[in-house]
Amino acid sequence: MTTMDKYFIYPADVDNYGFDWGRFAPTTGPEVNGATKFSAGVVFVPPGQGHSRHNHPDAEEIIFVLSGTGEQMVEDENGIPETREVSAGCTIFVPDSRFHSTLNTGSQPMQLFVVYSPTGPEKLLRDAPDFHIIPATKDAAKGKAD
Repeated sequence: MTTMDKYFIYPADVDNYGFDWGRFAPTTGPEVNGATKFSAGVVFVPPGQGHSRHNHPDAEEIIFVLSGTGEQMVEDENGIPETREVSAGCTIFVPDSRFHSTLNTGSQPMQLFVVYSPTGPEKLLRDAPDFHIIPATKDAAKGKAD
């Protein structure tokens, strides 16, 4: 492993956070590669699944839909939920502390790239009652997935 390896991360390279609704692969952040101003990762949501309404106090979030289709809810400044159909290519901005949720309404898995600023919300995910670790599967020495 070289010092540069921490800058090129695939979801299989890191322990994923598993939940009843899917999983999160933290690919950037203080514990992964020393990022200090933001954290990021890939969210995988199976068809018919989604994460419930929640917020990230003191953090903004960007959600970019990589694949799949679903419904994204973000509450407005008055706490009124706005739900929109989203699909690959859509960017969703979630302001600081704003409640939001995601539901995969399609027949294929949904993949999202998420960014949190500042870092921290990814650590709070570990407090969820259904949280469990899905061990990394990539053999870094061979450069391929098991």
